[in-house]
Amino acid sequence: MIERLRTDHLHPTSGYHHVTIASPGRLAFLAGQMPMDATGERVVGVGDLERQVDVTIEHTQRALEAAGARPEDVVRSVVYVVGGAGVKGSYAATALRRVRRHRASASCSGTSSSRVCSQVE
Repeated sequence: MIERLRTDHLHPTSGYHHVTIASPGRLAFLAGQMPMDATGERVVGVGDLERQVDVTIEHTQRALEAAGARPEDVVRSVVYVVGGAGVKGSYAATALRRVRRHRASASCSGTSSSRVCSQVE
């Protein structure tokens, strides 16, 4: 059985759900979480990498909560960043440290957005 969730604690979506759960083993798959405001129409912290990291991680935690999960339940995470090696290194150091403290498999890849510096999947 597949269950698709939307939560009032994250911005509205068009055409996708923030969380998809596959039962009976209860695997949850999160859509890419980005630094969007509550309406889903405005990017939060444009040009402020640290703020975008904070908002993206907060959204990821909310999506996990909607699935009845915690960060320590995560088995794999992909982090997307925009910018040169310095920006990627700075973001990776912040975001991956948060993900890896729970011993999850994590990787960091690039994205081409000029406004969204971070996304966690």
